Amino acid sequence: MSGGYKVRWGWLKFMYAYTIIGAGALGLGIVFTPSVVTSVFGWPPRDPIGLGITGSVYCAFAILSVLGLRSPLKFAPVLLLQLCYKSVWLLGVVAPLLVQGRLPAYATVPAAIFATYIIGDIVAIPFSYVFAKEPKQGI
Repeated sequence: MSGGYKVRWGWLKFMYAYTIIGAGALGLGIVFTPSVVTSVFGWPPRDPIGLGITGSVYCAFAILSVLGLRSPLKFAPVLLLQLCYKSVWLLGVVAPLLVQGRLPAYATVPAAIFATYIIGDIVAIPFSYVFAKEPKQGI
């Protein structure tokens, strides 16, 4: 316990590091070598603007996660946002396609990777701190 909140410091820092490595590498790859990334993952050709936006957002997650290593609690909402968008994608995009039998093979690897982030974020995020009306000082 830290200041009345249960914080799993190791998990929190691990998830920032995992985000730096995963999102950072993928984001940089998408921004600077999009044809290599789409080829490696077997993705169909995509609009360079939309793909570039995706890569930029992943780079932003990596940059904010670097800051999260320095101030883990202050940047916990970064992990919360990651948890939300990955959960929405799995439930709103992947699950319906899977039920319909139309999930493309190239979606299975990202879905599996997203699932590891979701589980890690659920374990790492100090929800009592993030959703507190006024977080206690001195943490």
